[in-house]
Amino acid sequence: MRLVSLCLTAVVLGNLSSAHSNPDNSMINIPFEKYTLPNGLDVILHEDHSVPIVAVNIWYHVGAAREKAGRTGFAHLFEHLMYEGSQNVPDGVYDNIVDGSGGQNNGSTGFDRTNYWLVVPNNYVEPALWLESDRMGFLLPGITQERLDLQRDVVKNERRQNYENQPYGMSWVKIMEAMYPPDVPYNWLPIGSQEDLTAASLQDVKDFFRTFYSPSNASLCIGGDFDPAEMKRLVAEYFSDVPAGPDVPRPKPVTQTLKETKSLVLEDNVQLPRLYMFWHTPAAFQPDDADLSIMAELLTNGKNSRLYKALVYEKQIAQDVDAFQEGNELSGFFGIIATAKPGHTLAELHQEIMAELKKLQTSAPSDRELQRAKNGIRSSFVYRLQTIGGFGGKTDQLNAYNIWLGDPGKFNDDLERYQKVSTSGIKRVANAYFKGTGYVLLSIVPKGKLELQARP
Repeated sequence: MRLVSLCLTAVVLGNLSSAHSNPDNSMINIPFEKYTLPNGLDVILHEDHSVPIVAVNIWYHVGAAREKAGRTGFAHLFEHLMYEGSQNVPDGVYDNIVDGSGGQNNGSTGFDRTNYWLVVPNNYVEPALWLESDRMGFLLPGITQERLDLQRDVVKNERRQNYENQPYGMSWVKIMEAMYPPDVPYNWLPIGSQEDLTAASLQDVKDFFRTFYSPSNASLCIGGDFDPAEMKRLVAEYFSDVPAGPDVPRPKPVTQTLKETKSLVLEDNVQLPRLYMFWHTPAAFQPDDADLSIMAELLTNGKNSRLYKALVYEKQIAQDVDAFQEGNELSGFFGIIATAKPGHTLAELHQEIMAELKKLQTSAPSDRELQRAKNGIRSSFVYRLQTIGGFGGKTDQLNAYNIWLGDPGKFNDDLERYQKVSTSGIKRVANAYFKGTGYVLLSIVPKGKLELQARP
């Protein structure tokens, strides 16, 4: 099963197209070279001779946000179809080649992008490039009605397993529908709806591929143990003859607000009630995005965080609690999720969470508290870069920066925006986004236990 991700990789604004290096050892130094083929494909090369492997990572700038109401789930459907064979690669051969080399491969679909990656021994890099170029240029002849029907059923069953028949599984579906109107693409999840998947025709699916899965809407990053001159030759050989696709306009951030709180309740086959609180916030890399991420760290990262300490440790009314700022390409949202302990209601959790938010609105956090949150973000950022391939590794991060901002080398700038967050900035965003604003309040309770719900 391919991983479906809802999250954006953290990146920062910038615009640079040459190789980067940094003599300051206190900063992150990931040298790379970027160039663009005549067909529009961005290519990023990163040498790393520490181990004899090569990671091939490709991002397509397409996800749920490029879909239309009534035609949802297509980007995630292609995440499955990409592995089912093309004009030159029969069904099953892709995985057989990668697995036979001792390598690994996977993919994920989000609101704003789809990424595919594989990691192979360095002597298998040429077959890896052939596989990726072949499905970029010659996938459509391999998509038959039979293959579409098969993968459509796989995706529909995945939706049942992960959402419809999963405890608390429909929470994200209900939240996104309440947060965004039907004409804003974040109204639906990348998995799509059962109705839209059923209605998708072979022509619909092929038209979607022709629009978005082309070199000019993609970024290819190769990292590992290779000779740059030879790698450029191989990239040109396998990718330069893939035709450029149509121009795809970049979407622009949109401002979303809720004039009043939307209170929802859902009865489910669960043992414990769970509370969800979601606010509209800025898009990724917009002003206040970093401040809100730091605020989430202050609230729930670690046993000394404010909400964990209050709800789980001191008052012992919650099993768990989590807060996060999700900055997507068009807009963002801030979420708090907490599960009640047996014998406690979501109204109790709601009251305590609002009380902790009010504390941040009236009094800024201490310098020590702020520094602990910054350290947490930096450590998780650096830990991801210990691997060259896979989700969140160096090639994945280089591609993320390139797709969102046109510059693969903004690691240090990304970290710097968190370092600039101040205690007064935390107090400011706590007031700007959580005081006097509407939000989505979802209560998931055991069946027949409506009295456990929270009310605004």
